[in-house]
Amino acid sequence: MDALLLARLQFAANITFHILFPTITIALCWVLLFFRWRWLRTQDAAWLGAYRFWTKVFALSFALGVVSGITMSFQFGTNWPGFMERVGNIAGPLLGYEVLTAFFLEATFLGVMLFGHGKVSERVHLLATFLVALGTTMSAFWILSLNSWMQTPAGYEIIDGEFHVRSWAEVVFNPSFPYRLSHMLLASGLTVAFLLAGLSAWQVLKGKANASTPKVMRTGLTLGAVLIPLQIFVGDLHGLNTLQHQPQKIAAMEGVWETERGAPLLLFAWPDEATRSNRFELGIPKGASLILTHELDGEIRGLNEFIGSHPPVAPVFFGFRIMVGTGMLMLLMSWLGWWMLRRRGWVPQRLPRGLLWGLTAMSFSGWVATVAGWYVTEIGRQPYIVQGLLRTSEVVSSTPAPMIALTLAAYVTVYLALIVAYVGVLAHMAGKPIDAPVRYASTRPTQAAKAHS
Repeated sequence: MDALLLARLQFAANITFHILFPTITIALCWVLLFFRWRWLRTQDAAWLGAYRFWTKVFALSFALGVVSGITMSFQFGTNWPGFMERVGNIAGPLLGYEVLTAFFLEATFLGVMLFGHGKVSERVHLLATFLVALGTTMSAFWILSLNSWMQTPAGYEIIDGEFHVRSWAEVVFNPSFPYRLSHMLLASGLTVAFLLAGLSAWQVLKGKANASTPKVMRTGLTLGAVLIPLQIFVGDLHGLNTLQHQPQKIAAMEGVWETERGAPLLLFAWPDEATRSNRFELGIPKGASLILTHELDGEIRGLNEFIGSHPPVAPVFFGFRIMVGTGMLMLLMSWLGWWMLRRRGWVPQRLPRGLLWGLTAMSFSGWVATVAGWYVTEIGRQPYIVQGLLRTSEVVSSTPAPMIALTLAAYVTVYLALIVAYVGVLAHMAGKPIDAPVRYASTRPTQAAKAHS
């Protein structure tokens, strides 16, 4: 393998590991804020128990996200020095804003959130939780702004080969940014929804459910049932935007080689770049044109219009179908789970074991969908690092390929070990019945009993 491919694989391994944890923390902190607010409103200790358990999950996820994020930032210098040399005037400030307005905000109030309960007032502790949640969202805002700019660059000018800002408003709020940010925030919400429901189902199956389990499962299934239709709607808008600005990515996603009207929606195919055709096609006539252009005879430009400047087809094609397929499964499981839980009086122990095992199996389905979608986004931009303007091959370092291969193997080994450890720790924590301390029990039994029912 050459240095370019190895450098791309190394960065892909790092971003794949890193993105797992912000995908949890971005939405989980808002869920924690909800648990915290419900505790203050009802004084029902079950809500406090939920807050305390899931705060531990948040802290663990936050720590791994920070560590892997730092490692990723070093790779800009070691593997992609040309990126900052050419685009640093834009990327540098956006990354700096992420640190100043988000990371500092999170780090400052995270300590109060984790260790301040009982040491500061309830309102101050609630405020700390809110500020941490705001910080995680602002972090996503700036990172997604930079990534979106790389997909749909705007507000720039090029002087002596370097990118300079002409309008910060156009840079930050570039054409794909609103769709990409909304898509990512909803993906985080869905990841957390199924993690909440899955771990709660695991507790029920292992006989470790506690007073918080029904509330957490109900929250997770409700969140999933509400967010997945929104994600489908935003995904449709995002697709229309991508068709306008990155037609070659859409062509790879849909496996369209020749420009055509009334393109079929391929449920399955095997793209073959050697013959520039698909094998084993199974599709719905005119489906792709209808979804992407909202017209049965809408035109979709084919990959053969972009020879030499379109992405590798197979990973984009299959990644898109994994993302969509996982989303459809989320829709089915969240709606079915919410309906059955409601019919059984919101008591998870009354759910069929098959459904509980299904929810447990879906615990990390958000990770699958997010990683698949991220691959579609990032591989779909190739061979460019800044769409249409700067090729990835122009910014790679001169580090010898064997050295990159060695560090890639080390990264993958460590990341696999950490993933196994992370999942193992979550399973261990879920298997321990944790309830709020007695001293925090309800002082308003009437309201607590009403809320519990």
